[in-house]
Amino acid sequence: MGRVGGGIPLESESSIGGSGPGSVPLKAFPRLVSVEATTRTVTTADGTEIATLVWPGAGPTVVVLHGLAGSSREFVPTAEALAGHSVVLVDQRGHGRSTRRPADTSRAAFVADVVAVIDALTAPPVVLVGQSMGAHTAMLVAAARPDLVRGLVLLEVDQGSGTPEDHAALGAFFRSWPTPFADRAAARAELGDGALAEAWVADLEERPDGLHPRFDADVVQSTIEAVGTPRWAEWESVTAPTLVLYADGGMFTAEQQQEFVRRGRSVTVGRLHDASHDAHLDAFDQWIDALRSWVALM
Repeated sequence: MGRVGGGIPLESESSIGGSGPGSVPLKAFPRLVSVEATTRTVTTADGTEIATLVWPGAGPTVVVLHGLAGSSREFVPTAEALAGHSVVLVDQRGHGRSTRRPADTSRAAFVADVVAVIDALTAPPVVLVGQSMGAHTAMLVAAARPDLVRGLVLLEVDQGSGTPEDHAALGAFFRSWPTPFADRAAARAELGDGALAEAWVADLEERPDGLHPRFDADVVQSTIEAVGTPRWAEWESVTAPTLVLYADGGMFTAEQQQEFVRRGRSVTVGRLHDASHDAHLDAFDQWIDALRSWVALM
């Protein structure tokens, strides 16, 4: 089975009439860095500004969407590990350096943002990559605009789930942060030193009164409430070859994983070991092995 720095077992799933790409051969890619990224901002139809980081390179372009309360910053090592490829990291609305308080936090708005970025900054079709909420967005983009997506990589995803109580608790957690933090040491003392906490600490915004997260708790809560609506019809319509990655320490049960994979059309599933829901941070080598190999097939 897979180990950090080693191969990741991948299984093809085609139980809903699909024919997934099958097992993915791992490639001996050198970890080459680093072409400097440029910052680009795309203004969407509703006036929301979507901030991106863009690395030049060969196609197909890889477009990456972070999870809830994250930002493009946590995927910079991923972009650098894909050296030679064109890569676009997206700050989704309400996150990172994009519009902090968008008027619309619906799933349709997030999808429209990604479509606008792909149209403005790439030569589609692209390989669309997402983690958690970002994976859910990527799935919906592939359903709505199959012409833009040649392949998907979905890390820790389902069709949409969670209760109103779950979503309220998440909002309460982010509201509980004693912001502003005096410095990063104070933030680390409050948030912890795990991989996700370190990403949050690194991404804090400096203001005259101290350090603030790059999101507002109420915007995050309304975003996850929209993600909670199951989107089975959209998932079942996706035709792009899809790599679904689950961590052994992730947030979805075996039954949830199996049902999601079973209902996809063209799915290959990979397992990440000794990893959390944020496996791109705490199981980086396994994550990159799988991602590079899938991109090479596209």
